[in-house]
Amino acid sequence: MNTGIFFAIKERKKASSRDFLVGGKEMTCGPVALSLTASFMSAVTVLGTPAEVYRYGAAFIIFFIAYTFVIIFTSELFLPVFYRSGITSTYEYLELRFKKPVRVAATLIYIVQTILYTGVVVYAPALALNQVTGFDLWGSVFATGIVCTFYCTLGGLKAVVWTDAFQLVIMLLGFLTVLIQGTLQNGGPKNIWEIAKNGSRLTIFDFDIDPLRRHTFWTIAIGGTFTWLGIYGVNQSTIQRCISCKSEKQAKLALYLNLVGLWAILVCAVFSGLVMFSHFKTCDPWTAGFISAPDQLMPYFVMTIFSSSPGLPGLFVACAFSGTLSTVAASINALATVTFEDFVKNWLPNLSERMSTWISKGLCVVFGTVCTSMAAAASLMGGVVQASLSIHGMCGGPMLGLFTLGIVFPCTNWKGALAGLLTGITLAFWVGIGAFVYPAPSSKALPLYLSTSECAVNNTGMVATVTPTLPPFRPQLADSWYSLSYLYYSAVGCLGCIITGLLISFVTGPNKGEDIKALLIRPVCNIFCFWSHKCKTLCWCGVDHDKKTLHDGSTKDFHKDDEKKAEGDDVVKNGLDKDIQNHILGYNPDEKSYFNTSMETESYF
Repeated sequence: MNTGIFFAIKERKKASSRDFLVGGKEMTCGPVALSLTASFMSAVTVLGTPAEVYRYGAAFIIFFIAYTFVIIFTSELFLPVFYRSGITSTYEYLELRFKKPVRVAATLIYIVQTILYTGVVVYAPALALNQVTGFDLWGSVFATGIVCTFYCTLGGLKAVVWTDAFQLVIMLLGFLTVLIQGTLQNGGPKNIWEIAKNGSRLTIFDFDIDPLRRHTFWTIAIGGTFTWLGIYGVNQSTIQRCISCKSEKQAKLALYLNLVGLWAILVCAVFSGLVMFSHFKTCDPWTAGFISAPDQLMPYFVMTIFSSSPGLPGLFVACAFSGTLSTVAASINALATVTFEDFVKNWLPNLSERMSTWISKGLCVVFGTVCTSMAAAASLMGGVVQASLSIHGMCGGPMLGLFTLGIVFPCTNWKGALAGLLTGITLAFWVGIGAFVYPAPSSKALPLYLSTSECAVNNTGMVATVTPTLPPFRPQLADSWYSLSYLYYSAVGCLGCIITGLLISFVTGPNKGEDIKALLIRPVCNIFCFWSHKCKTLCWCGVDHDKKTLHDGSTKDFHKDDEKKAEGDDVVKNGLDKDIQNHILGYNPDEKSYFNTSMETESYF
């Protein structure tokens, strides 16, 4: 909260909504990388991932592969397009590439997705910590929402980024404290490894291609890549912080530094699950009925190992809630950004900069209130951790497919894009809601054995058992389509969107090359068609793939006639020589990177 006040005072003379929403586009890679890592490490990660490893084994470590592909695709495919086009909201791109109806539909889906997910993120740690530590449930929920809204409203994106950086330190300290104490109490790393191996927790590489299996190498490596690419590659919350960097090179560096953070957090979370299993190997507190949900395993474990150390459990409480604060604050700021850029600016185009800033802050207050209130709805959703992953898959997958259609397939027209988005959403929600109503049988989820042989009896004189209940009636699809691994929801939505979008585009007449700005597409096919100029031309539907347009400040001149096209064609037939390149606005030849400028000039490179 102090960070929000600091930036509110420091930036008080800057009335620009650009400064508030994207930090004036002058951030460096360090704090942005820390902010991205902190937002990834939400309460879902702190509480959910160790519980997943505890129940299903260490196959979660395969996300190491998925995260690597996600960061590479984001930094090399999606980010350059968003950064160079000078946009603030990623959904501005959709109007530039297609038409306004596509942008509006995508923005509405994103708003719904983020509100639902943020409500779950607020509620999940409050539920677990309330039932284990006695914290007041709704007091925790509303305190979290109020604090996040306050510092996000006062300080804007800079407050979010720097607060995330400080919170990351708290989260890592909490994680490391639990790991060290848990390891010491359970005989050291070697003993923990042996116990995990004997308990089948180290069976990592399962190459079964059955898509109904919850976790295999393929569901995590492929499905995980689709799921997290929908979060990183085209998600406003992530891209907004990347485009706040002062150069494209800094933005890419932030993503790659963030990858190191993702790996470190993954290792910590997986090892925490193994330590927890070692500790509870003969008395599972969930099966024994000492806790009411797997989400509470990690807090229960912390209270157990620190029972004789007053104050240290508070560090873990800070760890869990720091993850929540970082995620919620980033979500509120992203919601305010897309609403302002995609709706308010269109409805009120003549707003002063000062009024724009105040409206942006007002939107933060509104969305902070809505997201906090959504926690009440999350209390009715059952398994909150599973719900959060499903929300990302069901909404993020179709959005990933939509942006891929725009960036990778120049032939896609606006009708195909809109039809693809609706088809992807329909497919993803169909399988996701079906799985929620009719859970997959244990033969597909394959939870590992948990013992209660040495549990102390409860007040009734016997150990309670938790038996999953299935609906009395299960339709035919329940054991096939609805049992699909939750990590494939995003792939279903993405591929459904892409296939439908391309089919509708060809039926209704594909886009022509002269109708598409080269800046809005990414010539990845050049990698595969490097030997043939004709193949490149065919793949890019007539778009001049050897010429891209550098946009340095505003998106409005995308709608102007390209007055300099004839002049530019003579210069960039096969690229620019260095003397001309040195004079391009927004380009730094020393760093070979692109910078944000306030000039509204269109140039070629």
